[in-house]
Amino acid sequence: MASSLSSADISRIIEMAWEDRTPFEAIEHQYGLPEKETKALMKQQMTPSSYRMWRDRVNTRATKHLKKRPFEVGRFKSKNQK
Repeated sequence: MASSLSSADISRIIEMAWEDRTPFEAIEHQYGLPEKETKALMKQQMTPSSYRMWRDRVNTRATKHLKKRPFEVGRFKSKNQK
């Protein structure tokens, strides 16, 4: 799946993966890239030290997985968001 992505899509996926509050499920919904493939893409696109730093961040953030999030409602959502 990652091979069919444009360089702009890859850049946006990397940006979303770095964001603490963007869950993997959002990346999969937008780009059809499941968590496992997102992690493989990050590993391929990043230097080894940056990838390890990112993985450490992901492993300590409950917000990267919808099922682990301690909140469901009450977040602000812009009217421009779908």
